[in-house]
Formats: sequence, structure tokens, C-alpha cells
Amino acid sequence: MKDKKKIAILGSTGSIGTQALEVIEEHSDLYEAYVLTANRQADLLIQQARKFQPAQVVIADESRYAYVKEALDDLPIQVYTGVDALCQIVQNDEVDIVLTALVGFAGLRPTVAAIQSHKMIALANKETLVVAGELVTRMAMENHSAILPVDSEHSAIFQSLMGEQSEIEKIILTASGGPFRKYTLDELRTVTPEMALQHPNWDMGAKITIDSATMMNKGFEVIEAKWLFGVDADRIQVVVHPQSVVHSAVQFRDGAVKAQLGVPDMRVPIQLAFSYPYRLASSFDRLDWYKMHDLTFEEPDLGKFRCLALAFEALRQGGTMPCVVNAANEVVNLAFRQGQCGFMQMPEIIERTMQKATFIKQPTLDDYFLCDAQARHIAQELIN
Repeated sequence: MKDKKKIAILGSTGSIGTQALEVIEEHSDLYEAYVLTANRQADLLIQQARKFQPAQVVIADESRYAYVKEALDDLPIQVYTGVDALCQIVQNDEVDIVLTALVGFAGLRPTVAAIQSHKMIALANKETLVVAGELVTRMAMENHSAILPVDSEHSAIFQSLMGEQSEIEKIILTASGGPFRKYTLDELRTVTPEMALQHPNWDMGAKITIDSATMMNKGFEVIEAKWLFGVDADRIQVVVHPQSVVHSAVQFRDGAVKAQLGVPDMRVPIQLAFSYPYRLASSFDRLDWYKMHDLTFEEPDLGKFRCLALAFEALRQGGTMPCVVNAANEVVNLAFRQGQCGFMQMPEIIERTMQKATFIKQPTLDDYFLCDAQARHIAQELIN
């Protein structure tokens, strides 16, 4: 690792993006924040740009372009705006790694653009593979574009497979269970957005925190695992592990299990995605083995957490169904945060959207965008 790698961070103001900048800062001899992008958080983007001096920044919200441009006018930084700029900027020949840390369906188009430009993808936007996993993985192979997982669970599986040539018997995806794993059905009906935004282990953005509370986040990780590691739904097992120490595991054909353990710290998988196949030294916290008195593992309750069951069902159906589930989930997630629907209404609306949406077995990229728009419309009508 002699040359300094230039990294484009799509979503630099979010949880993953800010932690990625910490990794870059710790290894400034190896990495350079070459591109920083944000959707609306103009002030934080400006602050990051002044500190890390990237060559280019993008503020997707066009109404904030003039503000960002003026704030950085004294620096030799190119400022762009609009969603199309995200797709164009990842195609820059100078960029070595594209960290896709955008939230939701918005990550699909720029990730596809980066793959078409043969970039190495550090994937933190799980929706890209949830929505269009078959298409994206095929495109990555055709364009010789490596996809390295940044999610802690998929990074753990990836690390467990490093050096292995054995057949995978089963993938064990661990889940914290979120804040409501011990709640009854009646108690779940009274959950408020404020309650759901308090995650016991991880510091994440609002959308992902709600997805974790409903366990839809884990459902999306199941779909993502299918495309990253080439296993079908029946060989993926979700195990609730509240301590979040075992980040995930792989069981092989001889029954042996390899797992990756560590403190809950997203900088570890981010750094590995940047440095692979090497491991770099870090100042991050270490596990204290003498304090790990109780590591527990439970079966998820699919009756209480219907979103996880719906994700498995979407994966089995394939085609555009995971796209439908993702679109409906984005709508209900926001509606719940805004007080427009209840916690237990979210899976009900997603399921009804699955029943109403047009299903395409072998979709094109354009089909995914049409499917996304239709499913959002259906879900919003159901809420209204």
C-alpha cells in the first residue's frame, strides 16, 4: 500500500461518512478524502470540506448550492449540485474507492455509475443490493468492480471467509434485536418514534435506527447477504444477539463455524474495506475478554417482527419484490417518524403494497425505477 488512495464518500455527513473521515484522518498517509457529498446538511459539509480539503464536493439539494459555493469560495474546491452530479463525480479517473453511504434507494444510481467506471465499491448502502442485487452483482463482475461490504455483519461474514475455499453450509446473521425484542404485541402497538430512535448498541441515522427497531434492517441484510455471498434464503439464519459482540458467522459443510468478534464500532469494517487485503493498526477500542460474562443468542420472533418475515418472503419471490418492499418501507418509516402511522402498521402497509404492486420477474434497471415509484405511491395511498 504505497500510493495514497483517493476516496469519494457519498454521504459524508451521515453516520458512516463521518466515521469514514475519522479513518482517513487516522491514516492520512494512506488515504485522501477526494470527494465529499451531502444531501441537505450544508453546514457540516462545509465544515468537512474546510478540514479535509477535497478536490470536489456535491450538495444534492440544489437550493443550498449557492450557500455552499460561497462558503468555500476561498478554497480550490469544485462545488457541484444535483443528483446527477453524484453519478458524474464517481466517474472521475482520480477516484480509487467509492464509499456509498447514502441512505435508501437514492444510493442505487450513483453506485451503478461507479461500477460502470470500474471503481472499487465500499458498500454501506444496503438498498443497492436489496433493490437490484442480481443486476448490480452481474454488472460488478462484467466491469471488474469489487464490492467490499461495510455493514458490520457482512464485513464479519467476509472476514470469516477470507482464506477459505470451503463450501458455505449456512450464514449466521446476528441481530441486536433492537430496543423492543422483549415487548409484547400490545406493548409494540404503543411504541412512539422517540422510543424507537433509542438503539441500545449502535449510533446510526434515524431511518436505519427505525429499521433496526422493526428488524427490517436485518431483513435487508438477509437479502444483501444472498447477493454478496451467493447463498439462498434457506441457508441464511438470523440469530438475535443483544450484546453485538459476535458480528456474524459462517458455518461450513463440516459443521465448523467461524465468526468475527469485536466491540460495536463501524470504523473497523470501514477501515478494512479501505485497506483490504491488508489490516492496518488502529486506535479503536479493543474487546475486554474479562468483561464478556454473558453472550446470549435467541431465535427472532417473526410474529412480532413481521418486517423480517416479509423480507425473507420478498427474497424468495425475487424479481422486483425486494424493490417493492424497500420502497414501501422507506415510505412507512418516514410516516412513522412523522407520526402518520403506528409502529405495528408499518409491516401491514408493506405487506399490502406487496400484494398490490406490479411484479416483474426479470427486471431491467429502468423497471426498478418504475417499480420504486409505483410502490411508493401505493404505500402512501394506504397511509392516507
